[in-house]
Amino acid sequence: MEHITPIPIGIEFYKDMISDGYYYIDKTLLIRDLLAQKNKVTLFTRPRRFGKTLSQSMLKTYFEKELLADGTKADNSVYFRGKQIMSAGEEYLKHMGQYPVIFLSLKSAKQPTYEMAYRSLIDEIWNEFSRHMYLLDGDDIEEGVKEKYNSILKGKADDATLAKSIEFLSQCLEKYHKQKVIILIDEYDVPLENAYFAGFYDEMVSFIRSLFESALKTNESLKMAVVTGCLRISRESIFTGLNNLKVVSVLDDSYSEYFGFTQNEVDSFLETYCITQRGNEVKNWYNGYLFGDTEVYNPWSLICYVYDIVHKNTEFPKPYWSNTSSNSIVRELIENSDSNTKNELERLIAWGTIEKPMHEDITYADIIQSQDNLWNFLFFTGYLKAVDKRFVSDTIYLVLKIPNREIRSIYNNKIIEWFNNKIKASDFSELYNAIIHGDTEVFENYLREQLHKSISFIDSAENFYHGFLLGLLSGLQEYEKLSNRESGEGRYDIVLKPYDERKPAIILELKCTKRFNEMEGMCEKALQQIDDRHYDAEMVYEGYQIIKKYGICFCKKSCMVMLKE
Repeated sequence: MEHITPIPIGIEFYKDMISDGYYYIDKTLLIRDLLAQKNKVTLFTRPRRFGKTLSQSMLKTYFEKELLADGTKADNSVYFRGKQIMSAGEEYLKHMGQYPVIFLSLKSAKQPTYEMAYRSLIDEIWNEFSRHMYLLDGDDIEEGVKEKYNSILKGKADDATLAKSIEFLSQCLEKYHKQKVIILIDEYDVPLENAYFAGFYDEMVSFIRSLFESALKTNESLKMAVVTGCLRISRESIFTGLNNLKVVSVLDDSYSEYFGFTQNEVDSFLETYCITQRGNEVKNWYNGYLFGDTEVYNPWSLICYVYDIVHKNTEFPKPYWSNTSSNSIVRELIENSDSNTKNELERLIAWGTIEKPMHEDITYADIIQSQDNLWNFLFFTGYLKAVDKRFVSDTIYLVLKIPNREIRSIYNNKIIEWFNNKIKASDFSELYNAIIHGDTEVFENYLREQLHKSISFIDSAENFYHGFLLGLLSGLQEYEKLSNRESGEGRYDIVLKPYDERKPAIILELKCTKRFNEMEGMCEKALQQIDDRHYDAEMVYEGYQIIKKYGICFCKKSCMVMLKE
């Protein structure tokens, strides 16, 4: 293969991105906007895998007054040669390499106990103290400060010291460098989400609140802080009294182009790798997110797609993005949903819209208390986008829609699977008896009941109904279940072969229609097809004495069952 610019799968460190020559979509003007707006603390909320960590790493590389092993200052300007920030003007360039930086990533705090998760966070803090250990060589460091610093390095600090450790490190850095500190905190809400499901939410909130209050609120050594996460956790639980916090969510126009790829950026990306002919496919699958009024592509999915196409790993688009960190909450909310929620999910899957009140503050402790929280969560985690909005009284109402085909496939593969798994857990012995003994009334009523409990994938109805019925039959232990096999002069839908030849073999031929008054005719058509194409030929050959033939027609949430023996 001829040399091509390497495509950055999973590269999260800006220096690696530039020094190793990966294809980089320039987002360095984020630096300019942060300096221009002069907010003390900025919280960016974006879905997972939308470039937040890379952006934080880029900010660290730009701002940090980095010292080399020999005590000299590193020249990080090499990483920004040719980048847009270099043309932004001296008022922004003068900040390059001027500040001590504290960088914390909280994404690794996903342990099953509070002790383990807490230890993981302390390890992150320890890494920063270790990285700045040159502070201990300062001429004017006081003995008490040195003892406190060493107590953290040696793992002997008490909880109160650790809760205020970032503020303490800031003070030490400011004194040494004679310059206030920039604090970068990545994926701040990961330990909170983990703690919610693991059962120690209150303890984790208490520690994170203390850490943030001292670092971001009462810290006189703070120049600027940038915090990233997926959700905006309510001020009451985390950002208590933090009046200097500027939240930039997916609803805001400011900074909208810095997380995700714009259309122009995608066009250049595809042109670089000579695959511009795939532009429409890429747009249908990975575009459609709205940050403010700016439409952007999912960067992770697009990069994975381009890599696979260029390296001939696939010919077709597929869902690369699965917000697994959020799946547990989405699953819990959906499994507890009411019939109205199921209907709304069906409307969304059919490319329709729903309108819901939106609340930017989310508290994990209250997240399952209201179905509205489901829609908030789906929106802020990237499963939905807002296509319109209105303001009524003191509430924002958003018109919500699935962003693209990738997310729609995730709805199909995950959400419908969860509904079907819930159905499978039911006792269907009465249904199975009805099928075996030819009780079409009970068979039909059971199907209708389960259709109302399930959720249908409207535009591929035949496939949905086929999978739906196979799911219901999965617990029928005395039968071998065969699907879409050749027999006679065609392919039947479903055949049930008993392991005991004295029991009846069963053929199920399925039809679907959009009109209720066509159901009876479609059932008759299904039964005629079984005979005309001799779907029973294999079972007759094998010697089954009793063969029951069912014609089943589905229409929306209804069905009709006919039997021919």
